[in-house]
Amino acid sequence: MNKQLFLLSALTITLASCGGDKASSNAENNTVKSTEATTTTIDKKAEVENAKKITKAFGGALKAELQKAMKSGGPIKALAVCNKKAMPITAQVAKDQGVQLSRVSLKNRNPANTPNKWQTEVLNDFNKRAAAGEDIAKMGFANIVDNNGKKQLHFMKALPTGKVCLACHGSKITENVKEKLAELYPQDKATGYALGQVRGAIVVVKDLN
Repeated sequence: MNKQLFLLSALTITLASCGGDKASSNAENNTVKSTEATTTTIDKKAEVENAKKITKAFGGALKAELQKAMKSGGPIKALAVCNKKAMPITAQVAKDQGVQLSRVSLKNRNPANTPNKWQTEVLNDFNKRAAAGEDIAKMGFANIVDNNGKKQLHFMKALPTGKVCLACHGSKITENVKEKLAELYPQDKATGYALGQVRGAIVVVKDLN
């Protein structure tokens, strides 16, 4: 694990923001649903474990920033911080780890977080698994695919809706938060969630050869 990942992982200790209160220590034991064909050239288990570590570190970094903002200025400041820092943090972790990294949701706040076809299918499957009683905090998906002649890992980690998320993502949002959302995210669709629902997922895509 490089220095950047170690430092980001340390931030997960201060778990407290949008994206799931329980997704820290359990991340290493995520229930991963895999559909890839058997391969003799790629250590799938090692690649999936590394992807889990990346999502854990990335999620922890975002949560740490939002936690600080919530403590100092409540949901309004947290929204502003998320608007300014979420994408730069995403880009930096992706660069450091040599992967494509994103957050996606069926009800996305930022148009940049719109899922593609395979991500939409996985998110729908996450919802079905959650409805069947599976623990969202341990829920994941892994698949190794051929992409233009190259092997590529597709990994997704489900994000549950935690209590703290409801201030900006729930069904009872204050007027000042609604106004800020309209200002920062005029195309926002990420409201109306209930505690414990699948709010989205972190996506890791990695070229393997």
